[in-house]
Amino acid sequence: MSSNARSPLAAVIERMRANLLDGWHVIRTRGPNQVQFWLIALAVGIAGGAAALGFRLGIEALQAFLYRTDDITRLSSFASDLPWYWVLTIPICGGLLVGVILHKFTPDARVRSVADVIQGAALNNGRVEGKAGLASAAASLITLGSGGSSGREGPVVHLAAVISTRVLTWLKADGVTGRDLLGCAVAAAVSASFNAPIAGALFALEVVLRHFAIHAFAPIVIASVAGTVINRLEFGGVTEFTLTTGSILHFYEELPAFLILGAICGLVAGMLMRSIFAAEDVASYIQARYRLPRWLRPGLAGAMLGVMAIWCPQIIGVGYETTSLALTGQIVLWNAILLAVIKTVAVSITIGGRMGGGVFSPSLMIGALTGLAFGQIATGIFPDISGSATLYALAGMGGVAAAVLGAPISTTLIVFELTGDWATGLAVMVTVSISTAIGTRLVDRSFFLTQIERRGVHLAAGPQAYLLGLLKAQQVMRIRGEKRAPPDDDCWAMIEAGDYIDAQSTLEAALPAFDRTGAVFLPVVQLTRADQPPDLLGALYHVDALRAYNRALAATAAEEHS
Repeated sequence: MSSNARSPLAAVIERMRANLLDGWHVIRTRGPNQVQFWLIALAVGIAGGAAALGFRLGIEALQAFLYRTDDITRLSSFASDLPWYWVLTIPICGGLLVGVILHKFTPDARVRSVADVIQGAALNNGRVEGKAGLASAAASLITLGSGGSSGREGPVVHLAAVISTRVLTWLKADGVTGRDLLGCAVAAAVSASFNAPIAGALFALEVVLRHFAIHAFAPIVIASVAGTVINRLEFGGVTEFTLTTGSILHFYEELPAFLILGAICGLVAGMLMRSIFAAEDVASYIQARYRLPRWLRPGLAGAMLGVMAIWCPQIIGVGYETTSLALTGQIVLWNAILLAVIKTVAVSITIGGRMGGGVFSPSLMIGALTGLAFGQIATGIFPDISGSATLYALAGMGGVAAAVLGAPISTTLIVFELTGDWATGLAVMVTVSISTAIGTRLVDRSFFLTQIERRGVHLAAGPQAYLLGLLKAQQVMRIRGEKRAPPDDDCWAMIEAGDYIDAQSTLEAALPAFDRTGAVFLPVVQLTRADQPPDLLGALYHVDALRAYNRALAATAAEEHS
C-alpha cells in the first residue's frame, strides 16, 4: 500500500527534476543571447522614445513660433486672433517646403508612414527606407508645425523604424529578429508619443507585426516601458486629456445606445478613410491631367487648408484642443457635427495632398465629436436612463479610431491611457467592437492595409496571399542543364507555344499559369529585345512551387505561434 502511494509522488518529483534540468540547459545555452537581445531592445526603445519626443517638441516649437503662442494646447484659439493673411500664408509656405523635400529625397514624392512599416515587417525582414524615411519625418514635422490637419503617430512610428533598420544593418540580422526589433522601435515611439505603455506594446503586436507571439512580447514591453520613461521625464505622468467630471453609465438600460453609437462610428470611420483615398485619387488625376510638378501638390493642399483655417482654425494641427473640449462637453450639437465634417475634409486634403502626418489623432478628434453629438441627442431624448454626454464622446473617440486603425485592442487601451478613465470600460468596449466590425468591412480591414492593397500588395488577405508575391520563379526553378531539369527541346517547344514565365515573375503569377495550362513544369526565361529569342534559364515545376509555398507558410506559422 505504501509502495503504491509513493510511486505517483516519485513520478512527480522525477518530472520536476527533469523540468529543472531542461530549464537550466536553456538558461545556459540560450539565456545570454536572449538577455543580449533584451538589452538591444532597451537601447532601441530609448532611441525610439527620444526620437518621438524630439519630433513632438519640434512640432510644438514650430507651432509656437509660426502662430505666436506660448500655449500650443490652445493653438486654434490663438490662430483665430491672427490676421487672415497670416493664417493663409503659413500652410502654403509649409506645403511648398514639404513638396521640395519630398521631391528631392524620395523617389515618388510620397510621405512614408505606418503602412510602410507594416509592409517592411511583412515583406522586408523588418526594414524600411532610410533616406526617404528621414525626409518624410522632416516633411511631416513641417506639415504639422505649419497647420497641416493630420497626426504625429505615423511619422514617429516610421522614424523609429528607421532607427531599428540601422541597428539591424549593424547587427546583420534578418527574419524574426528583424521583425521583433522593429516592433520594439514602434512600441517605444507610440508609448513616448502618447504616454501609453500598454497600448504602445499592443499596437506594435496588433497593427505592425500582426501577431501576439510569446517570443516578441518581452522585448517589445521592455522597449515600450523605455519609451514611456522618456516621455515622463519631460511631461511627467499626466494624461493627454483631462476629464473634468466622472462619467456615469446606467449599465443595462444604456448599453443599446452604445451599440448604435458603435455602428455610427464604424460608418464615420469608413467615410473618413474613403474620403482620404478619394482625395488621393482626385489629386493624382489633376496632377497628371495638368502635368503639375510633383513638388507643387503639397503647396496647393496647403493653400486649401489655409483658406479653410481662416474660417475654421480648429482644423489646424492634431486637434487636441477641440478633442479636449468635446470630451468635457463644451461644444454644442450642431458645432460638433459641423467640426467633424470639416475636419474630415481637412484630413483628406492634407493626406491626399501628400503633406504628411498620420490618421490616428484626427480620428480621435472626429470620434470624440461624433460621440458627443450622439450623446447630446441620446441624453436629450432619454434623460432618465442616460448618463453624461461626455461618456459618449469618450466611447466615440475609441470607436472611430479603432475602426480606422483596425486595432480594437490597442485602441481601447490607448483611450483609457490618454484619459485616465478606466471606470467606463464597458461602454468603450461595446462601441469599439461594433465600430470595428462595421468599419473594417468598408475597406480592406484597416486604413493602413488598404493603403498597402492600393499598391498591389495583398497583406490584408494574410500570408497565404502575400507570400506568393515574395517567392520569385528564379529562386525556385531547376537550373538549365542540371540533372533534374527537363530537356531543352521540351522547354523550347513550350516557349514557342507561349507557355513560359519570366524569371522576375513570382509564384503569384506562376501558379495561375499552371492551372491554365495543366503543365507539370513551365520554362523560365529572361526576356531580351523584341527581335531576339528569350534566354532559357531553367524550368519551374509545379510541385517545386507548391513545396516552396508550403515551406514559407510553415515558417510564418512557426513565428506567429512561438
